[in-house]
Amino acid sequence: MSISKFIDYLSLELQYSPHTVLAYQKDVQDFGAFIAPIDLVDANKKDVKAYLAHLVEQKLQERSINRKLSSLRTYYKFLLIVEQISHMPTEGIKSLKFNSKVQIPYSSSEIDNLLNGELFADDFEGQRDKLILEMLYHTGMRRSELISLQVSSISFDKKEIKVIGKGNKDRLIPVNDKLLYEVKVYLEKAEEEMVDLSESLFVTNNGKRLYPELVYSITKSYLSLVTQKNKKSPHMMRHSFATQLLHNGAELNAVKEILGHSSLASTQEYTHNDIQQLKKVFNQAHPRESK
Repeated sequence: MSISKFIDYLSLELQYSPHTVLAYQKDVQDFGAFIAPIDLVDANKKDVKAYLAHLVEQKLQERSINRKLSSLRTYYKFLLIVEQISHMPTEGIKSLKFNSKVQIPYSSSEIDNLLNGELFADDFEGQRDKLILEMLYHTGMRRSELISLQVSSISFDKKEIKVIGKGNKDRLIPVNDKLLYEVKVYLEKAEEEMVDLSESLFVTNNGKRLYPELVYSITKSYLSLVTQKNKKSPHMMRHSFATQLLHNGAELNAVKEILGHSSLASTQEYTHNDIQQLKKVFNQAHPRESK
């Protein structure tokens, strides 16, 4: 069976983002290429296990292998729904266990050095880059959500930003006066330099919508000036935002809603750093430890 109907299912029924759909499509096609000339519909559990073993031999990271397995589960669940198969070849195959690396968030001093304004040129591009970083840190939104923002997404009266998250689900993120001020500075600079923001809040100098690679490049470039941490990305800005909220006493459910997570499990990963810090403080302060 052609996977085109599966792609339609992901896009129309599940309303996955184009980026996610492409990832699923590639994962399924890679598996199809591995088992060829066997058709995807005729694959069995032995084929799936052989493919996973192949990926391990290729030294692919456990997280990537699990993602590919998840794609195959979704694909064969779809075939089961449309009655193309009677049983799933992925049934009973467990995801690989792995030790997740602790991602250390940026410190308050690193963020202060990043956003104090000294790193940015006083032109449209400089103000745009500054607002991108301010937006990522002050809201915790995803890179894709930032790219899809429009000027109308921001409510200055209500002090909130409307973002379109995964599955095209809308959510509102509260913002403070500091971020709204940075937005106004940016809009004034765009007007001064006659940059058209009618299609998108964040654009290139040519007025084109930003693309993911450019947002990543901007973030990494500026972070490299203020931190020695290995991970420098938009996601780490989101990670730092969430960790800071939890560190300051925000409720887990509230952070979950702000981040747009579908489950608490995704949000709980940001509590790990606080637990590690508590262990460090405990070990330093405990009377038995001091001896």
